[in-house]
Amino acid sequence: MAARGIELIAPHRRNRSKPPTQDGRALRRSKRRWIVERTFAWLGNFRRLVVRYDRSLTVYQGFFHIACFMIVLRRVLK
Repeated sequence: MAARGIELIAPHRRNRSKPPTQDGRALRRSKRRWIVERTFAWLGNFRRLVVRYDRSLTVYQGFFHIACFMIVLRRVLK
């Protein structure tokens, strides 16, 4: 992976016996990644999006926007 330029971005376990190899800067990216993955998980709660009953792209996009609006509304009203 190092030959391809891929860098490991994962926090170390608390009981790690070896010294840590990351200084924490790269771990900030995992925060943003968690936000994106959490949003995809919330969209997965809408069965109509997961199964994709609608054949029409415009209807599917419309429901996608409604689902995003409902997620934001839940977060705002919390």
